Amino acid sequence: MRFFSDVRLTYARAFRAVLREPSWIIIGLIQPLFYLYLFGPLLDNGGVTRDLPAGTSSWDFFVPGLLVQLVLFNSAFNGFALLSEMRAGVLERLSVTPISRLALLLGRAGRDATLVVIQGAILVGLAIPLGLHLHSGFAVAALLLLALAVALSCLGYGLALVLRSEDALAPVLQGVTLPVMLLSGIFLPLTFAPAWLDNTAEAIPLRHTTDAVRALMLGSGSYWIGIVVTVALAVVLVTFGARRFNNTEDLRIT
Repeated sequence: MRFFSDVRLTYARAFRAVLREPSWIIIGLIQPLFYLYLFGPLLDNGGVTRDLPAGTSSWDFFVPGLLVQLVLFNSAFNGFALLSEMRAGVLERLSVTPISRLALLLGRAGRDATLVVIQGAILVGLAIPLGLHLHSGFAVAALLLLALAVALSCLGYGLALVLRSEDALAPVLQGVTLPVMLLSGIFLPLTFAPAWLDNTAEAIPLRHTTDAVRALMLGSGSYWIGIVVTVALAVVLVTFGARRFNNTEDLRIT
């Protein structure tokens, strides 16, 4: 019970920072909204819908990918805020308290996942008038995105503790997230890609998560592989982040 109390306290502290600056909720939505309104209409008359079930639109294909992109960029890049706390000595002071190190990580990751849920709900609400249809699998898709948000937040925090510098963290994240995004089929179906590109994308876990979220929101298609891959990825990345938080030397910048 003490562990859950520690997670709750860490979560509440992290979320208070959001309440002090709620504008960050909208700031994190700016890029997805550009894609929604300026890129999405280009797919309306294209060939994206040719393989979709009857009665669905290009928005039913496109918006799930946008939600994955939202999670990717609004979770993995949160390590920059952690570096600021390290530089201010906040994490070093917390490390000598009885609070669980895993709780320090999960409380922050839970805050990040909550923000993604709020932003995702706004994005979906804006997409419905454009032609997005919601199916019964939407709730499961939301849980899958929640697990992905926690996993990627733990990755971002773990990398921040390893690299210990914004100058090192920025190029690493940019160098990883861009190819991962392109190989995940977020914007266009990988069935359009040549065989070598499609086969390469099979090795990207986020491709399977995207396929699962899309299948659940479309109400058609296979999603079990994506669920298993996402859960496995979450276990690996949470473990990685937890190990970094368990190292006291990682929690200070000297």
